[in-house]
Amino acid sequence: MRGIWQAAATLAVMTAQTMADESPQSFPWDAPEVAASVFSRELGLLDSEREEYATNLATLASNHLATAKASPASLADARRMLGLALHLSPRNKRALVVNFQLSKGVLPEIVEGNYSPTVFARLILTRGQLLAKQGGDDNQKLARYLIQLAAELDPKNEDAVYASEVQRLDHGAVDWAAVTDGKERKD
Repeated sequence: MRGIWQAAATLAVMTAQTMADESPQSFPWDAPEVAASVFSRELGLLDSEREEYATNLATLASNHLATAKASPASLADARRMLGLALHLSPRNKRALVVNFQLSKGVLPEIVEGNYSPTVFARLILTRGQLLAKQGGDDNQKLARYLIQLAAELDPKNEDAVYASEVQRLDHGAVDWAAVTDGKERKD
């Protein structure tokens, strides 16, 4: 009889421990505020491109958060990436789902993306440079975001880091508040 009680007690402790491990992680998620896109229809991207970039940004943000277990730095990075994704495509499924999950304290699962962070960094660096050459306020603004993000995603990519640093020296720091807080910085 004593063995049965010991087994029951051990099972109860193991069950409680397993349930505690499965409880949702608590982390402070400050969702990006996106009332209206900071980009007009004049942006040099097709709607399908906006959607694809938004999906890939949201996937990278989600995977980065899950890998880093929602560290403060990963939360800040994800907020910028999700904000940019939602400005590019306000109804993007992946961006909306990840943002909702995070607002409920649910850490997203790691999912297979179309690109690794390194490859995506090269892609957005090239796209950012092309947008900068096209000219126009919206293209210049998105180019700055993409070039800085490319450097942050792959700090070993010397071309991305150089372009980002030259951009910072020439124009100052990128204003992420425009895509995360719904307002542009007034300097």
